[in-house]
Amino acid sequence: MKILIANRGEIARRVMRTAHRLAHHTVAAYADPDQDAPFVREATTATRLGPAPLRDSYLSIERYVELLARTGADAVHPGYGFLSENADFARAVLDAGARWIGPSPDVIAEMGSKIRARSIAAGAGVPLIPGYAESQDFDDLAGAAERLGFPVLVKAAAGGGGKGIRIARTAGELARALGDAGDEAERAFGDRSLIVERYIERPRHVEVQIVGDRHGAVIHLGTRECSVQRRYQKVLEECPAPNLPDATRAGLEASALRLGAAIGYDSAGTVEFIVDDDTGDFFFLEVNTRLQVEHTVTEVVTGLDIVELQIRVADGEKLPLRQESVTWHGHAFEARVNAEDPAQDFAPRTGTVSHLVVPAGVRWDSAIERGSMVTPHYDSMVAKLVVHGEDRPGALRRLAGALDGLVIGGVSTNTGFLRWLVDAAPVVAGRVTTRFLDDSARPLTPEPATVEAAAAWTAARRLAADRSAPWSALAMFRVTPHEASQPVGLVDLSGAATEVALAAGGAPAFCGPASVDRASRSVAVNVDGYTHTFAVPTRTDRWAPALGASTRAARAVTAPFPAVVADVLVAPGASVGPGDPLLVLEAMKMLHTLTAAGIGVVAEVRVAVDDQVASDQVLVTFTDDDGPRPHGASDTEGTRP
Repeated sequence: MKILIANRGEIARRVMRTAHRLAHHTVAAYADPDQDAPFVREATTATRLGPAPLRDSYLSIERYVELLARTGADAVHPGYGFLSENADFARAVLDAGARWIGPSPDVIAEMGSKIRARSIAAGAGVPLIPGYAESQDFDDLAGAAERLGFPVLVKAAAGGGGKGIRIARTAGELARALGDAGDEAERAFGDRSLIVERYIERPRHVEVQIVGDRHGAVIHLGTRECSVQRRYQKVLEECPAPNLPDATRAGLEASALRLGAAIGYDSAGTVEFIVDDDTGDFFFLEVNTRLQVEHTVTEVVTGLDIVELQIRVADGEKLPLRQESVTWHGHAFEARVNAEDPAQDFAPRTGTVSHLVVPAGVRWDSAIERGSMVTPHYDSMVAKLVVHGEDRPGALRRLAGALDGLVIGGVSTNTGFLRWLVDAAPVVAGRVTTRFLDDSARPLTPEPATVEAAAAWTAARRLAADRSAPWSALAMFRVTPHEASQPVGLVDLSGAATEVALAAGGAPAFCGPASVDRASRSVAVNVDGYTHTFAVPTRTDRWAPALGASTRAARAVTAPFPAVVADVLVAPGASVGPGDPLLVLEAMKMLHTLTAAGIGVVAEVRVAVDDQVASDQVLVTFTDDDGPRPHGASDTEGTRP
């Protein structure tokens, strides 16, 4: 079989591993920014899909159908995200005479509408959160909210991934919640239909993995805990879900099986639930009709290859196992590694991966390698770090150790934030609700580890001199001051320049994970889970004054990171005040609103919708002397599919 993978990055590589093991050929379809990506090289064959914009590449049904005919592929695996839950895409693949490695288009369509999914779940005897979706009239929705009692959750009826969700705690907040959620849903899914539900104050997000075949069999592979979320985006997952009463766990699994049987589920999918941590009661949330990002933890604990099951079922085979033969061993965690800066409100970051050190003994599902470019065009998740232990405490210790040893240089990532998270008391206790991160104080990034970096660079030079051989990676070492040390100049990712002198006899000890590339004169060190990357200029670079200067223009709003302009909200001559929205940027599938920092009058808007902008590029200028000053802060509004 030749499988066209309608996706990119780490999930494309993940599907390829199983497909190649099963002796299938694979076709990578790539957009222009991905032409040199690892998943493109690893496919049996690769072909261009289109330019960077999603609508012209990874969201284009027409382009994929063309590639089916051109490449001779006879099956499509959609991965997750993008078109994976698009019933029209599934039908187009089948109409083209190819196999669809996923559930039937009818199942995708029914579960794609949360309104329809609620109705089917109720018919299958699955508990529902009290809610209302019978009308989209504002007065009807407002009346339902009053009957349910505040707070209420307003959420999009279509799509998923945390998009189109707002909380209204009072009647006065409801109108804005309905408007904002509807606008975001329409932008993301082309459907502004909404559901109003009772809001559970201490909700846990627990899901059950199911797999069905085309001969009527449906089994479950146990539970996963996905409650560690930031703005409805999952950050840390584990299998099995901890601290569930036996009756709750049994009820979740039985409900998932009943629902799967009721809809004739015939592939891998996930039934998601909200569990009230105060009572143990659970309620149906939605069905994800695709492979989940967090399928890895279920695979590690059960020993099953879920992608293989998908492929075999799509080929018409019966499931190779029954429910009673499914076993679970130990505990697993998955940490999502994102290219973002936690110290800057998790703003996405781009760049070239200059260093990559992955600890041994972990599962590393990754979109990147050393030298990979992280672009602003697609999702910020670059890898998934997965660990397994004999029990939950052991697995958590392994995760902490793995994050301590993980070094990704050249691009800011959330690894330090993840390391802080592993030690957080609710995570250690396994008593996390979905509100935990949004209600918690965020850890501050430590000061740049200049001394450690200087020590690493100095030690690398000494080792190179001693061994006269190429030297590129460093594990654990200690600086030995057997000779006088020179001052070491360092420039970090932000452009800030410093100089560290390591005096003879007083060189500091360095004993942490690091990576040094002497050819490019760069060094990355991991300190308390945070990876710091530095360039080491030569003596003649005259680096400190030039690189230390700010490139931001005064009296202007600048781009805080590379992005694409999604919306322009002001025009020349407009008066603005503090917090007024000016532009919406899209970077890594997230929408970020740039706002005014003070009172002013817009002099010039230098960009238009769909323009690509660079970090620190001037976007809006002002005329009034009391107007906004340089402002690069952003507020995440939502995500795109």
